[in-house]
Amino acid sequence: MNILEQLRSLDTNDPGRWPLPFRVAAVVIAFLFVAVGGTYWFVVKTDMQTLDRRKREEQELRATFEQKQRKAANFDAYREQLAEIERSFGTMLRQLPGKTEVPSLLVDISQTGLAAGLEEKLFQPTGEIQKDFYAELPIKIRLTGSYHELGNFVSGIASLPRIVTLHDITITRASQDVFDELTLDVTAKTYRYLDEDSAEDSAG
Repeated sequence: MNILEQLRSLDTNDPGRWPLPFRVAAVVIAFLFVAVGGTYWFVVKTDMQTLDRRKREEQELRATFEQKQRKAANFDAYREQLAEIERSFGTMLRQLPGKTEVPSLLVDISQTGLAAGLEEKLFQPTGEIQKDFYAELPIKIRLTGSYHELGNFVSGIASLPRIVTLHDITITRASQDVFDELTLDVTAKTYRYLDEDSAEDSAG
């Protein structure tokens, strides 16, 4: 009887009656199957998961590196932008009046209206309003004059060396009989940097 015939005659329900070589072969095959399956499950699969995790970490690190590299490449440009911002901020601060300059600035605003040929009906500072790092000083103004004179007033305010902004602008006809006689109601605001108060307190 050859090997093929012996394999066909084996009773799969009673392996204990198999010839010794076949039993040994079956044990070896079963061992190899368990060894290969265990190796894949506990070693290869775990290593593949670790590899996938390492690949994701590598991609994240690469993205972080590229981002930092771009920042480093633009560092000089960022530094120049920061210097420009600081210069602009310093210029704006110099345009804010100090405590001692506020009265003269109020005079300048009033004189701007008179120089434009307007008649001043109301000029009423309403007191400082403190914000984050500056104080705001609103001034209620009412002026009467022609459209051209109102334009000269606005242009004159824009030309002042200190920052003055105009808000809540209302223009009405001062008289129904005179076409070009207008009344301007406006709130002018100037600003003061509050750090000077801290400096004065420290000096005192």
